[in-house]
Amino acid sequence: MPRKIYTTLPSDYTVCLHKDCPVAATCLHQIAYSTLQKSEAILNLINPETCTKSSRCQFYRDSKPVKFAYGFTGFQKRMFPAQYKTFMNSLIMEFGRNEYFAYRRGETPLSPKYQETVIAALRKVGITEDFPFDRYEEHINYCD
Repeated sequence: MPRKIYTTLPSDYTVCLHKDCPVAATCLHQIAYSTLQKSEAILNLINPETCTKSSRCQFYRDSKPVKFAYGFTGFQKRMFPAQYKTFMNSLIMEFGRNEYFAYRRGETPLSPKYQETVIAALRKVGITEDFPFDRYEEHINYCD
């Protein structure tokens, strides 16, 4: 079951206290701390003892926006019926039926990780060319 994708800062986002970390300026967990401490009464905190305060911290998440894709309604027109059926069934097994159709229609954004899953399903049915998604937007990736 895929995780919910947030394109805005969730109120329950995990935060980090280490303002003195060398990568704090670009780490979403530290940026979220300064934002959420002003608006939330309860915060989800990364154990300060497990952070390494370095660029190799296991919890580091880059704050740079990434490209989210929306919809792939045009894919079916470019495939043979048997290819599309296998492609669709593969993704339904991965995401679930309702989520598959929400992704297909563009109601739910596809993170870079989920875009790779869709592209892998294309490759699995023999599609070697790059099919563009219906549209793209840049967002901060809070969950992938």
